[in-house]
This record gives sequence, C-alpha cells and structure tokens, in this order.
Amino acid sequence: MRLAISYRAEYRYDSPASLSAHVLRLFPRPDPAVRIERQSLTTVDNASMQVRRDLFDNVVATCFFPDEIPALTIHLDLDLDVEERNPFDFLLEPRGLRIPCGYTPEERRLLAPFLRPSEPVAWPEPLALASRPMIDGLVGMNRWIAESIRYERREEGEPLPVGETLALGRGACRDVAVVLAEALRHNGVAARLVSGYLFEGDATAEDRRAASALHAWTDAYLPGAGWVGLDPTHGVMCNHCFIPTAVGLTPADIAPVSGSYFSDTPVGSTLSSSLAVLRS
Repeated sequence: MRLAISYRAEYRYDSPASLSAHVLRLFPRPDPAVRIERQSLTTVDNASMQVRRDLFDNVVATCFFPDEIPALTIHLDLDLDVEERNPFDFLLEPRGLRIPCGYTPEERRLLAPFLRPSEPVAWPEPLALASRPMIDGLVGMNRWIAESIRYERREEGEPLPVGETLALGRGACRDVAVVLAEALRHNGVAARLVSGYLFEGDATAEDRRAASALHAWTDAYLPGAGWVGLDPTHGVMCNHCFIPTAVGLTPADIAPVSGSYFSDTPVGSTLSSSLAVLRS
C-alpha cells in the first residue's frame, strides 16, 4: 500500500512573538514494513533544525527560531510504501496467555514505568479484570471503551483525567488512549501511549477520527508478540493503516508539536491545521 501524507499547521500570533525550541514528532518510527520514499519538512525560513532520536527512540526534529515571528508554519509531506499486516499475526508465550501478564523479573524491571498506574481510578467492571485470557481481555476492554465513550473532536489541550472521561462518557482519541493505557497497567499489562497517522480508507467525513490532526492509541507489551497496538477510539487492533510517529509513557512524550511562545506583553494565538492521509 502506498500512502501520501500531507500535514499543515499554522500557529498565528496577535503580534510578533519569540519562540522556545520546538520539538516535532511527525516522522514515522523506524519499521521494516514502512519505507519512506519521500520526506519534506519545512518551517519558517530563518529556523535551524536538528533531527535526533529521543529517549523512546522516536525520530524528532528540534527547531530553533532566532527572531520574533508573527506566525509559525509547519509543512510535512511524506510518500510511504507500507506492507499490509494482520494485527493478530503473533504467538504469545505461555506466560503471556492470561491477564495479569507473567513478565520475567528482567522484563518487569525494564517495563516498570509502563506498569505503574499514574492515578487512582474507580474502574467499571469491564475494565477491572482479576484474571482472564489475554486476547479476550484486551479485545473486550478495547471494544468496551469504543462503545461506551462517545468520540468528540477536541483539537487542543491535555487529555482529561481518566475518571472524568469515564464519568462524561465522551472524549477525544487521546482521552480514550489514556483510559486504556491506565486500565492495562491496573490489570498488570505494560502499556504505552502512541501518536501517529491513521489511513481511514473509504470512511465518510462524519466517521473520520483523524481528519485534521494526528491520531492517538495504545500499545500493550505481550511476551512473544512485543508491543501490540490497540485503538480504543474504534475498538480495533492496529494494523498497517496505523503509522506510529511517537511512543511514550505520558501524553507529553507523544505530542506531535511541543514548544511555547512568549513576549513582553500578552499575546493571543490561534492554531489551524490540516492532515491528509491518502492512498497514492
């Protein structure tokens, strides 16, 4: 499958503002099944850019802006060749067949941050599994979140606390990704957050969940399978249509764009963005 991705973002300020270094997490993560055939990233003319790997081995671009500017623009174009993948094409080791997962002491040491819930939550019964077959449990939790928490588009802002999302019964993709990650950790399954591109195929405009911004989902670490993606927005396991750009422990670790602006006087700002992920 060949995909063409076009991402555009413009942060416009009421008056020229100074900018901190901005970190862009927009590049596909290294994957033998995803080949980048063309890549073009541009921002304001006088910016300098360094491309590095971060703590989670994400490919990130750090941009530096020497002058005050009235607007920050980010343009990224990608042409990808993506191999199709069955999301259930893996074999679990015996110790990974049930929830909670039977990690080895070494795995538990390395995965410790991804096993530790960050907040106490009164979990509803479908997300509080004492013991259950692993795949049935993951699929059931994923589907329950998709069916019980109505999707709402929210372009900016941090994810809501898990308890608030559950109480409201609605949330953006990053809200439900955090709910699933916290639920997995509560049940003894290591989980991390993921941001990336989603090819939605022939879905109608009303059904699209990643029409103007990157998508968010959750990875679970399963012995024998490694990191396996689950998308609680749609209630599905992640296949080749999900192109990760960043993984991390917290929402800040996977933000597509991180940075701040400042001035001697208060300055307002607006954001406009667009994202197209099309078969080419």
